[in-house]
Amino acid sequence: MGEAAQAPGRAPSRRRRRLLRATALLCGAALLTGLLQAAEATSSQAQATTGSHTATLTLDGLSPRVPTADGSVTISGTVANNSKSEITDAYIGVRIGTGGPLTSRSEMTEVAARTTYKAALDGGADIDGHTTDVPDIQPGLGVPFTLKVPVSAFDLGDSGVYQLSVTLDGQTAVESWQHVLGIQRTFLPWYPDGESAKTTRISYLWPLTDRPHIAAQGDPESQQSPIFLDDDLAKELAPGGRLQVMVDLAKNLPVTWIVDPDLLASVEAMTKPYRVATNPKDITRTVPGTGTADAKAWINALRTAIAGAQVISLPFGDTDIASVAHSGQNARVGVAQLKTGVTLGKITTDTILGVRSAANVAWPVGGALDPSIVSVAREGGAQRIVAASNTFTDGPVEYTPTASRPIGHGTTAVVADAQLSGAFSGSLSDGRAEAAVQNFVAQTLMITMQAPNRQRSLLVAPQRVPSIAQAQAMAQAIEQIDSSPWAELVSFDTVAKAAPDSRANHQVPPARAYPKALSRHQLPQDTFPSLRDIQQRLNNFVGILTIQDRVTVPFRNAMLRAVSTGWRDDPRNTSDPSDPENPAGFRNSIDQYLDDLTGAVHVLKKTTLTLSGRSGTIPVTVKNDLGQAISGLQLQLTSGANIRLEIKNPLQPITIDGGHTRTLKFETKASANGKVSITTQLYTKDGSRYGQADTFDVKITKVTDLVMLIIAVGLLLLVLAGVRIYRQRKRQAASGGDDGGSGGGSEGNGAGGGSNGNDGDDGEADSSSPGQPGDPAADTAPQSPEPSPAGEKVDG
Repeated sequence: MGEAAQAPGRAPSRRRRRLLRATALLCGAALLTGLLQAAEATSSQAQATTGSHTATLTLDGLSPRVPTADGSVTISGTVANNSKSEITDAYIGVRIGTGGPLTSRSEMTEVAARTTYKAALDGGADIDGHTTDVPDIQPGLGVPFTLKVPVSAFDLGDSGVYQLSVTLDGQTAVESWQHVLGIQRTFLPWYPDGESAKTTRISYLWPLTDRPHIAAQGDPESQQSPIFLDDDLAKELAPGGRLQVMVDLAKNLPVTWIVDPDLLASVEAMTKPYRVATNPKDITRTVPGTGTADAKAWINALRTAIAGAQVISLPFGDTDIASVAHSGQNARVGVAQLKTGVTLGKITTDTILGVRSAANVAWPVGGALDPSIVSVAREGGAQRIVAASNTFTDGPVEYTPTASRPIGHGTTAVVADAQLSGAFSGSLSDGRAEAAVQNFVAQTLMITMQAPNRQRSLLVAPQRVPSIAQAQAMAQAIEQIDSSPWAELVSFDTVAKAAPDSRANHQVPPARAYPKALSRHQLPQDTFPSLRDIQQRLNNFVGILTIQDRVTVPFRNAMLRAVSTGWRDDPRNTSDPSDPENPAGFRNSIDQYLDDLTGAVHVLKKTTLTLSGRSGTIPVTVKNDLGQAISGLQLQLTSGANIRLEIKNPLQPITIDGGHTRTLKFETKASANGKVSITTQLYTKDGSRYGQADTFDVKITKVTDLVMLIIAVGLLLLVLAGVRIYRQRKRQAASGGDDGGSGGGSEGNGAGGGSNGNDGDDGEADSSSPGQPGDPAADTAPQSPEPSPAGEKVDG
């Protein structure tokens, strides 16, 4: 620019021209790139809102789900405009896939996954004369539709499952010709009268489970009354709540109920007045629970609903068997918990519901098995294990085999069909529930038609905690299957006892095949070592109690809840060790509660004592803040310098009523002056330490032999003086002198006073102190001051 300014009429130099050309090329390339990117974005946007993606069809109903030859099918739903152009000249039509019914379950899965319209795959065209016009649809809006089609118009052939496509034809300003703007696929089961296929027997598990709700600590006012961490269970039991809906939906369904006894026990506790913590981290502050009336209604409704049905009782708390099996060398602790849970679970279920439940069924998370899970389930008493079909690889079997699979040692894996079991998982909004139910019904027909001359028995094991929407869809599917001519609903026992299929795989997969997604959500590794330590400490503690059930029962239940499968399904599960609404925090609350109970029986702290003399007794007080009497404890005093201060009876038994203190006296013998440390420690009958040791000092100020000699000489002089006075008084009396009774009496009183003063000399040892060493003092009131006063002296 400087050169140009100096010579305005001169052409740019060669170097200057090259620089200008390079700059122009760079600018042009950048502009071209931007235009291409913009065009690509525009094209992608147009593609996303044109063709068969222009509109979204949602099916809200297909009735009847299984048509009859002389009937019709009514299809209803909603169509929404996804584009930025108005949809005009539109109509809803249906079409049936060409080539007859679908041939396999895998083909059904492929059809359900299709999201675009492909004439070659869908086949056929709209059924003539059976369409319904749709008004013009503005961008972003939707309109409902209903279409009724006679079954004869579908021109169905052989029995089976047909692909049914519902389409929206129309045009937009961008694509101004008539074409498919949206499509939704579903399935149409076709099973005409006269079909002779053998029915497929299906057992459907109906789960009643939840996460733990009861705190490890009981109500301080009544150790037998639980405290709830929250009142969420009241919401689930109320009308419209999840658990209330679950019972109401299944009361007339031929299902097998599978229940967590802890849920039943929790609801049973709610049928009486109960307390709820205002903050789960601080259960000392509680408010009355709100679910008593609903709890009573729910229990009564459940008892009515299960009448005549099979009930399976899970272990109390629904033990996470997989976490137990994968805990390595600590698995023994978990197995012991599992055995306890199985026994308690059956008793709880049978008592509350008034039934005879089956407690020999294990249900590991997700139905995933490996050898360790099978081993733990067997040790827990399970003869049948609910497994998932995707755990076993069936290889060349061209049909869905029977669920029963013997796996050795008298154990049967009852294999739940993975597709049917997972049919109602996830969100079921926006018409997905309708599609899921129709898919489920069609799947069962496909299974029957795979081998129409071979009867199979299947198991369906849905998610442990279904949502309300999932439960409603499950109920619809069960009702439809129960009324279908190709399937029948049976109990779990019927399926488990069915003759196994020899062609099916009976081999339990190796440990390496266990799903990593399930491993990530197992209980923390320190769960079982912690529970082992708690159990050992608990065994020592209850040995001193006179009413052990008040403690053993709530602790047993709490430790079973600590290994619940319910922790996996709780979305609020956090790692906060102080929050009892996660597995680690709940386990820590058990440990802390045991600390509190153990510490309620303790030795009162003492200050430094003074021992003046050769011997004396040391009083030690033990306090019992529990609500029951304790026995079987022994209190031991240990001298830090036994040569200087000997404790003659250092170990003494002790029994204390609830809410009282008791004092034991220990006889001591001193041999030298100085300070000696004394240790107090409580022990159980088996010699185990109870609580923490405590120490205090004893200061010895022993009287020396020289002092004792001086005192003896002084006493002798007093005696001699008394004799001399006596003789003087006799001589005076004999000679008829004055009566010295007054003076003599004064002296006599003085001698007596001296003697009394010596007996009461503070700090001196007294070998004639009342009572025997080690005799317990009388019970004192609970308000007795704990620390002894400063400068306390040993009883002399």
